[in-house]
Amino acid sequence: MKLSPLLLSTLLAASLNAGDQNLSAEPKSIKMEGVSYIKKLGETLKVELQQHMKADPTGVAAFGFCTAKAAEITEEVNKALPAHATVRRTALKTRNENNNPDATDKEVMESYVKAIEEKTFDPKNDIKIVEEGNTTRVYKPLLTAGVCLKCHGQNMSNEIKDMIAVSYPKDQAVDFKEGDLRGVIVAEIKKSAEK
Repeated sequence: MKLSPLLLSTLLAASLNAGDQNLSAEPKSIKMEGVSYIKKLGETLKVELQQHMKADPTGVAAFGFCTAKAAEITEEVNKALPAHATVRRTALKTRNENNNPDATDKEVMESYVKAIEEKTFDPKNDIKIVEEGNTTRVYKPLLTAGVCLKCHGQNMSNEIKDMIAVSYPKDQAVDFKEGDLRGVIVAEIKKSAEK
């Protein structure tokens, strides 16, 4: 099963949203660098997820992949990045506690949720840049596509519910609808003086 065009465009589109007061515009090179790291992680995970969904449209194989390999793939991508950069995933409602957001992540994601609710969200202008100390964060939102609902929706199969209960007893990443903010991918880049 293919991922929806909405999810694909969400993963691949990249441009600056300078409308929020707490977000500052960075030189285009920092933004482009961050987006390249986000794409590296997002595309690696997307390809694997697509293969598992195609092989098993129930979502069971994809759930197994995410449980067994997503953190490992994130670690491998980070090892391939320059020493001054990292990339990670987080969400307001996490499944894996290792992906819990910090206060800055929450603020950025809440601004995305508000824009989606107010129908001001523009997928062509969805990259947010945040300065934090010696680090620049580049955020890319991930919207919930129809295929995501197999493991994150309101009507999951009993088999997937049971798998979640065993693997993630503190899971919060359910009850999404198509078009909801699922989470973000964040690239963190140390400023040049710190590289």
